[in-house]
This record gives sequence, C-alpha cells and structure tokens, in this order.
Amino acid sequence: MIIRAPTAAARLAVLELERTEAAHTRLDIPATLARIRDDLHGGQVELFDDTTTREIGVAAGYGAGKTLGACAKAFQLAVLNQGFIGCVLEPTGPMLRDIWIRKFDDFLDHYGIPYTFRATPLPEHVLHLPEGDTPVVARSFENYKRIVGPDWAWALIDEVDTVQEYIAARGYEKILGRIRVGQVSQIVSLSTPEGFVWHYKTFGTVEAQGDPGKRLIRMRTQDNPHLPEAYLDNLRTRYTGPMLVAYMDGIYVNLKTGQVYDRFSRDHHVKPLPDGMRDTDQILVGIDFNVGNMSAVLLVVRGRIVHAFAEIMGAHDTDDMCRKIRERFPERAIWAYPDASGANRSTNASLSDIGILKSYGFINYAPDANPPVRDRVNVVQALLLNAKGETRFYVTEDCPRLIEALERQGYNEQGEPDKKTGYDHPNDAVGYPLHRLFAAELGYGPGGPMRITTATYSHGAAAPPPREQVPRRSPIPGFR
Repeated sequence: MIIRAPTAAARLAVLELERTEAAHTRLDIPATLARIRDDLHGGQVELFDDTTTREIGVAAGYGAGKTLGACAKAFQLAVLNQGFIGCVLEPTGPMLRDIWIRKFDDFLDHYGIPYTFRATPLPEHVLHLPEGDTPVVARSFENYKRIVGPDWAWALIDEVDTVQEYIAARGYEKILGRIRVGQVSQIVSLSTPEGFVWHYKTFGTVEAQGDPGKRLIRMRTQDNPHLPEAYLDNLRTRYTGPMLVAYMDGIYVNLKTGQVYDRFSRDHHVKPLPDGMRDTDQILVGIDFNVGNMSAVLLVVRGRIVHAFAEIMGAHDTDDMCRKIRERFPERAIWAYPDASGANRSTNASLSDIGILKSYGFINYAPDANPPVRDRVNVVQALLLNAKGETRFYVTEDCPRLIEALERQGYNEQGEPDKKTGYDHPNDAVGYPLHRLFAAELGYGPGGPMRITTATYSHGAAAPPPREQVPRRSPIPGFR
C-alpha cells in the first residue's frame, strides 16, 4: 500500500478549516455590533435599530450612506438568524458585482468578520459565526421568476425603483413568499426616490404609513458627515427643484410630469388649525360628486386665510357623505360649494345631489356651470403662494388624501390635469369653494351665477339656525 503525501491544495484546505474554526470562537458578536452601530449616522441608525418591523422601506438621497446601512443591516440580520439563509438583491447581475459584492467584502474585512466567498454558480458569502455558518446569497431582482429554491430568513432589495414598476411589484410578492424561516424575518427595500412609483406606493402612501407592519425611513445626503462639501455643492448645481428634493432629501416628488399644484409644500402648508376655529368659525364644504367615490373637503376662513381641516373621502353616495358630515357637526350651519353637475344628476335614485344636500340643511352655493379648470387651478396656486411670497391656504394633517393629491396630481399628455389617477377628486372638491370665494379678487372671474338654496333639515339631528338667521350671502366678508 502506497501512502501519498497530502497535496498542496489539501494542506491549504486544512489550514483554511483551522483558521475558520478559530475565527468562529474569536468573533465577539456584541462588541462587533456595537462598533458597527457607532460608525452609523441618522437613518442608518434607525434602520439598524429596527428589528421588529417586517417590511421596511428606505428612501435615500445620493451619497446618503444607503449601501453602508445595507451592509450593516445584512450582518445584523445574519447574526440574528445564524444558520439560516439571507438574500441581497440588486436590479441586475453587473450591479451585484459592482455595488454589493465589493462593498460587502470591504465591510466584512474592515470589521474583521470571517467569511468565504463563492462567485459561481451564483454569488454567495458564507459568514463564519459562532453558532454556525450563515449564507448571504446575492441575486438579480429583474430575474425574479428564477427566485426559487431554499427559504430565506430575510432579504434586502437595493435600488428597487430603477426597475419597471410591474417587475418591482411581482418580484416583491415572490420575495415575500420566500421569507418564512429564521428568528427575525425582515425585508428591507432601499432606493433613491424616482417619483411616485413602486417604492412610494408600497411605503409612502397614507395606507402604507398606517400599516403597523411597514415603516418608511429617510436618509438625507446632507446628514452624511463623511461627504465633502464639494459633493453637496455639485448636487445643488446639477439638480434643481423637485429633482434636488428627491436626490438629496430622499422625498418622493413628481419627476415625470409637471405637478399641477407645484407651489404646494408639505413642510410649508401642512399646519395645525388655530385654536378655536373648528368650534366657532363658519364651516364650508367643497364637494366633488362621483358615484361610489364622493369627495368632500371641510374648510374655515378667517381674515382671508383658508384652512382645510377635515375631509370625507370614498363615501358611497351623497347621502352617505352628508350623514358623515352631520355626525361630526350635528348643529352647525354648513355652507356647501358643490360640483355644478349635482343639480342634474344623482347618486341617489329619488333626489338630485343638490336636493340631498338641501335635505340635510346645507346652504348651497352651487354654480350653474363649473369654472374653467385652468382658472380654478390658478386660484388655488395663488392662494398657496403668490408673487409676493404670501400664503393664504393651509391644510391640517387631518386631510391626508388632499395632501397626497396636491403633491401628486400631474398633467397628462394633452397638458390638462390628469384624471386617471383619482387625485383630481380631492383637488376638485377644494377648488370649487376657493374659486367661488377668491376668483374675482384674483382676476379669474366670478365663475358664473350661483343657485342659493336652503331646506328644512329632516334627518333626525338638531336643526341648523332658523332660516331668517341664516344669511344668504357668503359667510366671508366681502364675498358673494
């Protein structure tokens, strides 16, 4: 029997095994995690500290530190799910190589985390952790149909808004279906905002922000202390307006079409209602009639400053909308500024929409015809911000649909406000009373004659003030 000496490759394999086994015992997990966290900032820390929310969206500006945050999160999730597989996805194979693999290698080497890397048949890092080897596989997001095989404990998806929206939606559902093992299951979707597309619809909408299983984290470029000032100056030089807001602040803005109400700013226009106005000032309601999707915005006006303070969205019909308003304000006089079509149509089989408003005791200021769309838009724009820098129209946080609509409604290919997305309904509702009250002052015409009608309130709640006490003029001094 011939005994051969071990080959060089075999000796190297034994040495690597011994080194790996030693590393398993040497790695101090708590100290390494603490060291990593100390090196993070702002939104990176928020992402790292959240180990309970199942679905996290990260909207980051250029250079905000999104990739480092992803590397830190990947290692943390691997530690929390030792022995289970995690996955990192980039839109394409080359992006896996150029963005993820190189950065993750540098990250692991910097913090002395033992690992081995395999490039074929598919990229995979294996972290050698105290409780066992833990794979972190890398896959292409655009090839979501090929996401099959073993279950995952967690996943990170990078630059998700750079793929087509339908691919993002279908791929995300497929990935969610794979995450069904491990101790801490999370899916993190990171992207620089590219308008109101998949990332916004999944993490930025009113519904998403009200979902306890989801969270949106923002990372601003200027919060990264490691960036030179010249980099920030370059961004400010290259981008202006909405693009700068998206690419520096990580905020969703309309990047594809012109924004109809481009003077609206959430930071500037969303403010609490001044004390006492809700209970003492006259209540106006703008109404847009749509079968199965009624829209109403409630306002108060004081000193020629308008505040939208409540909304009724998605009411089934006019009767349902009126009932909801009366439930909130059973004894108040309500001044209604509806869509002109309400006199000739109905969401109820027996009464016109205007007739239903009358039956609830609303004082109706319905025009014979709706004002030109362009005039109504211009009036709202002028109240949001005029050439003197004055703002006369504010919205409270109790109007989330109106805020979303003001931010998102764009123009269609014909240069008209788009009506396919549904954002026109809240904007039309608030536009009718604003045009009626301020068009003449702002030079956009009176908007046509009004039909002013009242009726006895007949739905069980306390009646509004007697008719002789209800003025037939607008409650706003100086307006008709």
